Amino acid sequence: MKLIPGFKLIISVLTLILVQYSYASEDQCFNCHRDLEDNPSKLFVEDVHYKVGLSCSSCHGGNSNSDDMELAMNKSAGFIGVPSLNKISEACSKCHSDAVFMKKYNKNILTGQFEKLKTSVHGKLSVNGRGMMLQCTTCHNAHGIKKVTDSRSPVYPTNVPATCNKCHGDASFMQSYNPSLSVDQLTKYRTSVHGILNAKGNTKTAECASCHGSHDIFSAKDVRSKVYKLNIPNTCSQCHSNKDYMKDFPIPTDQFEKYQKSVHGVAVFEKQDLSAPVCNDCHGNHAATPPGIESISKVCGSCHALNAELFSASPHKKAFDEKKYPECETCHGNHEILIAKDKLIGVEEGAICLKCHAEDKNQKGYRVAKIMRSQIDSLMSLDIVAKNLIFQAEQKGMDVEEIKFKLREIHQARLETRTIVHSFNEAKFKEVTDKGFKASEMAITEAKASIDEFYFRRYGLVVALALITFLIVIIFLYIRKIEKTKSV
Repeated sequence: MKLIPGFKLIISVLTLILVQYSYASEDQCFNCHRDLEDNPSKLFVEDVHYKVGLSCSSCHGGNSNSDDMELAMNKSAGFIGVPSLNKISEACSKCHSDAVFMKKYNKNILTGQFEKLKTSVHGKLSVNGRGMMLQCTTCHNAHGIKKVTDSRSPVYPTNVPATCNKCHGDASFMQSYNPSLSVDQLTKYRTSVHGILNAKGNTKTAECASCHGSHDIFSAKDVRSKVYKLNIPNTCSQCHSNKDYMKDFPIPTDQFEKYQKSVHGVAVFEKQDLSAPVCNDCHGNHAATPPGIESISKVCGSCHALNAELFSASPHKKAFDEKKYPECETCHGNHEILIAKDKLIGVEEGAICLKCHAEDKNQKGYRVAKIMRSQIDSLMSLDIVAKNLIFQAEQKGMDVEEIKFKLREIHQARLETRTIVHSFNEAKFKEVTDKGFKASEMAITEAKASIDEFYFRRYGLVVALALITFLIVIIFLYIRKIEKTKSV
């Protein structure tokens, strides 16, 4: 016979009450401590372990069926009293590392937390060297342990920041373990988008454990850490790329996909470049907030310092401020930042300049953009010519090592154009391209001279061989003539 859902719930509640009543009547340890009205017994009434019928002896050992203290607290009955140091976590792990046992209470509950804790940064020795830095009770409490889904639990999402801050906000405590680690993470976190929403009771926004993990927390320098430099994009994308999870937040969910294609993403994922920027380099760590219009250039400028300095002194700075355009992002984008190629400059199709400039609109900028692109194209063409001539000379066996240095100067000039372009100043741009033109002219001239020298040597050798051959023939004929004269 099937039970209706409401009746099932009633049966479950009654069963729980009966279990707790039976447990309370049989657990002499609890009865005694409850009569004493001590704090542990008061807290234990609300404990998740009490509610599933576990007794005091489950953690402390002993005989909970006896009201005789000597029998109840006899070591032969397994009484361990109040565990200390690692004995605390070991007591927890007796059950929480036993998957079969835990399934009796919750088939979805995780096991193996103690093993993870031992290998984590918190599993390292404490200052006294007699136990781990943290124990299970440090975060979960001892007698008043609540389910993670209970809003009163220290590890409930909205409570996690304060729980972590008990240690991480204590300057004297942190001084003993990592003096270089700042103790204002919670203050910063509360200024972030995540922290503001978390303080309002939103349990979906990221808190400490969302990014750092819970039991398996590692140092940010450890490759296993979720916040290791190269792992951060994947960590952030766990939420930010999940359309269902992010549906309540008015932001796109394709940032990670775009970032992977960007010049920064390629450097991170393909080249494993630790100097390339990841999410927190631009958005911040604990104070993670999208850069505002005014601060985008400051964020980008922390790496691209010269570009930012040139832009700040350019005519575009004032125009962007007036129109409230974000500086770097307007031309380069944000997450999908592509390699800055020459085609982005100028007035041809695909050039960014055409977003604002045209022959009949903002004409000065249009003219300057056209000139800049023309100079870039000319420099590139001369670079190709110089490379070809040097290659020809080298194939002919000529020494071109010194000429190749001119190629470096041309390449350097081309690179500098991609920086100086942020000044949007025709004269400054021309100074850079002129250096490239001069170097290319010298390279082409010297390469041609090397090729001419090759042919000069070749023709000279032919002439020399011809003369030598002619002289040999003359000498030979002269000798024959002498020999004939003597024989007569």
